[in-house]
Amino acid sequence: MSRKIIDLRSRPAFLHDFYGATPGTPAYDGAVWLNRRVGSRDPEHFTRSLRLEDYLTEISEAGILAAAIIGRDTPAVATSNDQVHALVTGRPSLIGVGSVDPQRQGLAAAIAEIERAIVRLGLKGINVEPGFLDPAIPFDDPLLLPIYARCDQLKVPVFLMSGPTTPDPRFNDPAPVARIAAAFPKLNIVCHHGFWPNAAAIIGIAFRHPNVHIIPDMYIFQPGGRLYVEAANGALADQILFGSSYPFRAMRQTVDDYRALGFAETVLDRLFFDNARRLLGLDL
Repeated sequence: MSRKIIDLRSRPAFLHDFYGATPGTPAYDGAVWLNRRVGSRDPEHFTRSLRLEDYLTEISEAGILAAAIIGRDTPAVATSNDQVHALVTGRPSLIGVGSVDPQRQGLAAAIAEIERAIVRLGLKGINVEPGFLDPAIPFDDPLLLPIYARCDQLKVPVFLMSGPTTPDPRFNDPAPVARIAAAFPKLNIVCHHGFWPNAAAIIGIAFRHPNVHIIPDMYIFQPGGRLYVEAANGALADQILFGSSYPFRAMRQTVDDYRALGFAETVLDRLFFDNARRLLGLDL
């Protein structure tokens, strides 16, 4: 059965060395290593996306209707909101999500950049990565609360970067998400990488707070990933979403592998399409 699919975590390799843009570099080797760890059959598949045209072709061949390019703003990896905007403009198969770093920019400038990214550039949400800043801070650090408040006022989701690659695992603790969700009950909070390996904890928080959404992406194939499937087949059918985490896992393989995980047929359309369309307010 053919289904519409929105991929909520994607980046072409050419966007940054971290994504494998330059063969023969430690960053390229790191991209290959991570692909092996999460089960890509061809760990160098991402070289196809060294050209934009080939990246767009791969999206289409994977059966993906639209892929969200997630901007990043950290000391190690930065993709400007202008870069994201330039990539998605005029390309209906691409969706843009912006990013800010209030440590680097200063809070007032970060708030202004959120407004510019959403209102002027038309991006669909804001990504923040407090565990990857220098120094790292928790998700509910007071510096971030005005960021969440502005996203809440603009009615756009905030995307949180989590997972086992967080340099200090203390900052992969999902407990602060519950406090954010309670403080901003109308703010949609989207957790990339599903806080794995703390799957049960973030599932429990999402059970309590319907404004918390989980994208387990490539970590759903790791030990404990079955919990995300059980959650989607149960109370969280409207709160689990699909992401390939490209270029760190192959698109088509990930779509096929998701279909084989045991999601109920009644859940798959929500997982692949309906939840993302509603979350981002898309007209697709």
